[in-house]
Amino acid sequence: MKTPSIETSFDDLDLRILDQMQADSSISNQELALRVHASAPTCLRRVRRLMEAGVIEKQVAILNPQKVASSLTAIIEITLDIQTAEYLDAFEANMNQAPAVLQCYRVSPGPDFIVVAQVADMPAYHAMAHQMFTSQANVRNVRTFFSIHRSKFETRTVLPAQRPVLGASVGA
Repeated sequence: MKTPSIETSFDDLDLRILDQMQADSSISNQELALRVHASAPTCLRRVRRLMEAGVIEKQVAILNPQKVASSLTAIIEITLDIQTAEYLDAFEANMNQAPAVLQCYRVSPGPDFIVVAQVADMPAYHAMAHQMFTSQANVRNVRTFFSIHRSKFETRTVLPAQRPVLGASVGA
């Protein structure tokens, strides 16, 4: 069965639903309907449509890393020796399989990838780095930054109606 397509524009109800679900996806459909001022059946249909269309990818619990023993966050710049599509895809696939890797971005200019990894401590980082970077023949350079304090961590995506207008003057 083919999933229905969704327009890239959302109506006001879609945006209210997405905003509430980004804040707390554990609320019941009834509570969501109350918060967005819609009927429960309408809300349920909209959420299902957004999920089927891939707008809502998944619903998860966000854990505090210090309370589950993954207290070292590494932000890693990786430059590959050969940057063909085949090598970039292979490296990306390797990162996608690594449990310690939370995020992997292909970037430009500068390094080829920025990776965010979370491990228990420095020995765990060293083991991960050796396995994932040192043993890879195509990795030319690795530069790692260790987080000493997380001042902000947000999982929200800026919704279309919330995007700041570039070049707009304040009070205009």
